[in-house]
Amino acid sequence: MNALYSLPILLAAALLSFGVPVYADSISEKMDSSIESSAKQSYVFKTYLQQDEIKIKSTGGNVVLSGTVTETFHKSLAQETMAGLPGVKSVDNRLEIKSAPPLVNSDAWLRDKVKVTLSLHRSVSALSTEVNVKNSIVTLQGEAVSQAQKELTTEYAKDVEGVIDVVNKMSVSNHSRNAQTIGEKIDDSSITGQVKITLLYHRSTSAINTKVETKNGVVTLYGKAKNAQEKDLATKLANDVHGVKDVNNRMTIE
Repeated sequence: MNALYSLPILLAAALLSFGVPVYADSISEKMDSSIESSAKQSYVFKTYLQQDEIKIKSTGGNVVLSGTVTETFHKSLAQETMAGLPGVKSVDNRLEIKSAPPLVNSDAWLRDKVKVTLSLHRSVSALSTEVNVKNSIVTLQGEAVSQAQKELTTEYAKDVEGVIDVVNKMSVSNHSRNAQTIGEKIDDSSITGQVKITLLYHRSTSAINTKVETKNGVVTLYGKAKNAQEKDLATKLANDVHGVKDVNNRMTIE
């Protein structure tokens, strides 16, 4: 009798010993698979990084990025986007630049930074704006849909670190060439990544150590600003990023 009664106990013990870890491993594997899939389907990976050769490997939420990217900023954008995905604990960024990047503060380096800055904002059109740089002076050509957009393009270009001046030769046209509409649905992790890079690339906010969180398109900023003007500017820049519905700025003023 004792042997019969002890059998269920032994079976239960076996299930506890072997079944639970197996079940936990299964959940972890599904989470890792979901992380890898979500990254590949994100707006950032499908828009900015589609020409790059990026491999994503998640193990227990610890992500390793390997492969090559065509632009320097793609490496940072990939990391920030991955870090914003649910379930990600850490990101080991091993991505390499396919070709040697331009020298820091060179005209080519400034041109690339201006292009990146414009591409992250929805109120200007990077696609219809030609950027040339000579002796750190930026010349903009192409079309703007309004005088306000033309002036904003100048403002954004001037706020790139290293730019001495901007000459805006853009014409104003009523025909919009913006590839995206304001109402387009963009995933939260892509919004977070774009906002972080935007604040980093703008000279006025590059020194701010800002934490960015996004939920249903609403961005929350944490950190410290030197003054109210810097805080307001961070809100303005974040609010003009693709996919952002609203910005809740909880930064404190030093």
